Amino acid sequence: MNEEEKRTGAERTKPRFDLGESVAKLTNVSLVYHGIKQETEAVKNCSFEVKKGEFTALVGPSGCGKTSVLSMLAGIVKPSSGSVLVSGKPPDPRDNLTGYMLQRDHLLDWRTIEDNVLLGLEVKGLLSDETRTYALELLDKCALSAFARHYPRQLSGGMRQKAALVRTLAFSPELLLLDEPFSALDYQTRLLLSGEVHSIIKRGGYTAVLVTHDISEAIAMSDRIIVFSSRPAHVRREIAVELDGGPMERRANREFNNYFDMVWSELEGGKGDAH
Repeated sequence: MNEEEKRTGAERTKPRFDLGESVAKLTNVSLVYHGIKQETEAVKNCSFEVKKGEFTALVGPSGCGKTSVLSMLAGIVKPSSGSVLVSGKPPDPRDNLTGYMLQRDHLLDWRTIEDNVLLGLEVKGLLSDETRTYALELLDKCALSAFARHYPRQLSGGMRQKAALVRTLAFSPELLLLDEPFSALDYQTRLLLSGEVHSIIKRGGYTAVLVTHDISEAIAMSDRIIVFSSRPAHVRREIAVELDGGPMERRANREFNNYFDMVWSELEGGKGDAH
């Protein structure tokens, strides 16, 4: 058993970094996809940093390269040039440092919610009495323990997404990557779930990067918004969001619209960026 497996559920909730220490860092990163007939430059000279416990949102025009950035942070795709570091080293999916939550929940219909939540631990060879207990604690915090023996088809879309979040958090990743996790939900469910997810992430001390097309969602959930240019993606501006409370309280704040205008202005100004 390695050191990661020895850590108890309580220990996994403790920060491994001093407040303000870097969890993820991109330095002059470029990414080029090579096709049979042409090359596509998705990211160019992109640099930013994510601090411990920070909730960062990435916004930008559709197709600008936001998901490509998440893929590099997850270690799924290697940069063509520049440096990508997570916990001080190049990311590797086998290190279990990042958790990736997608737009769809991808729960397996033939497994119960509990078994779906434990699937990632099983695949990674990390399932033990301690990790199982921690995963079930998360399920309870998400108000899903009563549905542990249910199957995905018996749950609403929002509940399924919460189960997917628990599955992602079960092995306590250093960095949580969220790729438009609420986009498939109706508006009311999306608002409610974003508040619950924000609370779970903040109370758990997780570090998160959210990709979203929804400016209001980015302002409501994040501590900092990174605005990307059109493709190839580079950082146009970083905006610190200094609003108190959860997502719904933030939406009601009189300063909310000012942040919206700031982000929208940057997106509008980026329309002239070179492709």
